[in-house]
Amino acid sequence: MADTQVTLRTRKFIRNPLLGRKQMVVDVLHPGRPNVSKDELRGKLGELYKASKDQVSCFGFRTQYGGGKSTGFALVYDSAEAMKQFEPRYRLIRYGQATKVEKASRQQRKQRKNRAKEFRGTAKLKGGASDKKKK
Repeated sequence: MADTQVTLRTRKFIRNPLLGRKQMVVDVLHPGRPNVSKDELRGKLGELYKASKDQVSCFGFRTQYGGGKSTGFALVYDSAEAMKQFEPRYRLIRYGQATKVEKASRQQRKQRKNRAKEFRGTAKLKGGASDKKKK
């Protein structure tokens, strides 16, 4: 599958010096192939723009009806540090450059919060103590 020809075309190219990256729309031509993995695309874009694979981010790819062509977005950062600074954390986790923070599910966190709100400690002396004294 991976031996078939894949062509990359970039358009709407923008150099963004403030974020230290190049931004572009990528058209991938892959006739006779379902689609191309983002990992493979990152490698090819890195070669194309003289950057390492760790400085390239690809996302938002959609394959056209009928296959053979996909379109998505790519960011090529000037350095790995710039990528770690500006790229969203979930994408860094996808690329293996950050670790996912393991936490309880949303429902469990809410239940724990509500259990902590319940009154704990000595009993409230609202109506129970006055009833005992009258008897």
